[in-house]
Amino acid sequence: MSAPHESFSIPQRIDEVVVTYFAKPHSYTTDDIVEIAAHGSPVVLRHIVELCIAAGARLAEPGEFTMRAFLNGRIDLTQAEAVRDLIDSQTLYQAKIAAQQLEGALSRRLQPVKQKLVELIAVLEAGIDFAEDDVSILPDPAIHERIAAIREPLTELAATFAYGKIVHQGLTLAIVGRTNVGKSSLFNRLVERERAIVTATPGTTRDLVSETVSIGGIPIQLVDTAGIRQSLDEAESIGIRKSMEALADADLVLVVLDASRPENSEDGELLRHTQGRPTIVVANKCDLAASGHWAVVSGQSSIVRTSALTGEGILELRAEILRHIGGDTGAQAEAGFLTNVRHQSLVQESIAALKAAAHAVAAKVPHEMLLLDLYSALRPLDAVTGATTTDDILNLIFSTFCIGK
Repeated sequence: MSAPHESFSIPQRIDEVVVTYFAKPHSYTTDDIVEIAAHGSPVVLRHIVELCIAAGARLAEPGEFTMRAFLNGRIDLTQAEAVRDLIDSQTLYQAKIAAQQLEGALSRRLQPVKQKLVELIAVLEAGIDFAEDDVSILPDPAIHERIAAIREPLTELAATFAYGKIVHQGLTLAIVGRTNVGKSSLFNRLVERERAIVTATPGTTRDLVSETVSIGGIPIQLVDTAGIRQSLDEAESIGIRKSMEALADADLVLVVLDASRPENSEDGELLRHTQGRPTIVVANKCDLAASGHWAVVSGQSSIVRTSALTGEGILELRAEILRHIGGDTGAQAEAGFLTNVRHQSLVQESIAALKAAAHAVAAKVPHEMLLLDLYSALRPLDAVTGATTTDDILNLIFSTFCIGK
């Protein structure tokens, strides 16, 4: 009598993968890392994760690998935040800026400033703690000069946030004007496709139409609005009210005028509404024979002449938009600049503490009290790039002044 047949299953191969071992400290986190590169099927990837968990692994927390890299000294805080910015990038330029931050562009810009501040703290600490060793005390003018040398580059850095915030978050540009001046056609030209409905009938656009485009690498949300005029039509009146709200909320306003027609009261009223706002005036329909109107507008240094029909002046309009948002100079990008609200507030906090220190010097405040302001200036910079420990300052004191020799 034969033995009963035993059934068993042979595991089937479902994919071929590449497994890479990164020995510490040469991995991203400085830990031992095993990386599995599989094909992109969600089913296969999920199965690999399930097998790993069954073998004793656990799912990583959000951002855990980057946090480990920071805690292990692989990257500083600005670089850790740049990883997130790189992932969130909508344009190639945003990715480039995030990559520069990841390479330490901002940290390199801040490091000499921190070094000067630490050196000043070290000199003052030495003068207090080691007076019996004939350590010279800095005179007030020299202290004031050193504080100014620290504060100036921080002030310059803080000024970069206006542009850096736009690079990081983008901006909203509202296209406004009276009916039939070619707002929707201009919108389509900037979007580079037929996004908004265009007809010869005035008042076609009755609701806000928006689209995000990249101009010079900056994500810009274009908002096409209803033509502004006196209207008895309820739907159009609602659209016009929304247009005025979009104008008020926009970071930059494009006022479109009809270059073939003279100014009327609606144009004048619209221009008055934009006074004090970042505004670009566009004289559209410059391809028409009677397009000699609108050579200049009160309060505007220049007018961009365009033809949404032929495309004339569109490149100049894009360049003017970039000029208004500060995107026509790339030098500061190479040097590192502020794109993060947290960084901006910390730099401003450091500047405020340095101002207080300068006032303390002028008021002949004892150096023990002056040091409180200087440490208050150092702590925010530590929060940007990473902590300066007490040992750093002590080591600098002993190496500089050869105390106890």
